Amino acid sequence: MGAGTGPDGSSRSDEEWERFLRESVAGAADAPKEPSARARDVAKRLRAEPGPGLEGWRGYTPARPKRRTGWYVVGLPASLVLLAVALAPGRVVDLFAGTDSPPPAEAAQRPTMDEPFRGSPAASWASGAAGITVPKATAVGWMSTAEVERALDRSRDFLVASGLDRGVLGGEHPEKAIALINPRQKDVQDLLKTAFRTPSEKNDPLLLFSRFQPSRTRLVGDVVKTRGRLTYREGERGALQVTADVTFVYPVTRADAGGNDEIVRTIVRRELVLSWDDPDKVITEPGTFSIVSYKYDMTNGGCGALTGYFTPPFGTDRRAEEAGTEVDPYDRSAPVGRGESSGDGCGRATRS
Repeated sequence: MGAGTGPDGSSRSDEEWERFLRESVAGAADAPKEPSARARDVAKRLRAEPGPGLEGWRGYTPARPKRRTGWYVVGLPASLVLLAVALAPGRVVDLFAGTDSPPPAEAAQRPTMDEPFRGSPAASWASGAAGITVPKATAVGWMSTAEVERALDRSRDFLVASGLDRGVLGGEHPEKAIALINPRQKDVQDLLKTAFRTPSEKNDPLLLFSRFQPSRTRLVGDVVKTRGRLTYREGERGALQVTADVTFVYPVTRADAGGNDEIVRTIVRRELVLSWDDPDKVITEPGTFSIVSYKYDMTNGGCGALTGYFTPPFGTDRRAEEAGTEVDPYDRSAPVGRGESSGDGCGRATRS
């Protein structure tokens, strides 16, 4: 057999070197111990009068504990990992936090271009207008049952035209939706005149319409998930008052994205109160409603300067927005909090 060279530069046979490695590994489970007086006497005698086959170890005694210590230090973390796997296998991934690669379970829930709602509660929701429940109509105030039914349908038409129309979502002017709003309602008409030209907190088209800037963002697929309903009651002066509470989930990506780019889901929950007024008591146009109030909650839609568009955060922008207060955008049990006077706070979604 040929000779090998140990860490101390000495030469010894392959058999001796292999034996040394086995002994070192075997000793890794125990910390080095201080030798007894008798052991020190024996070691001294062996160094003074070495027997056959021990010449290769002469002078290596001080380095041997050092090498064993190295094995022990390396072996200890490995032992701890094995112990952690045995005690809590589901949390072993925490030991490797900070790497860029997501755990397999997380990666399996990430949205894709073919499955943009994968891993989201909205995956089981209805699509488009089908997710907006319309109640059975009965006569209310000045309206007959048939008129209430027609008003409910048109109220849902407004939600479709303002929050689901592909052209409007792509930045086009929401003409169909605006046509359903009472043209004699001055405050809302003032908002509409200025909102698209010079958006501000008071006159922001996002208060009523969902829009994405086509040069920056594009929708993924043909489906927007929805969940919500219409309710109604008799309002002032015998009017039919309709309340809409609907959550929209928009999967989007960068406008210039390739086939595997990041997908973000912008989640918008809107509450609108609409009044179908008696034309004998309120100045209005047939087939239109007045807006009593409007509110919305938005997550993953941008927290920067107002632009008149939702600006979903991607990459580093997304991590910056995640510093906000935690919110669950799918929790429909809480009241809608943003809108006319809610400020510009931004929440971090616990689910998206």
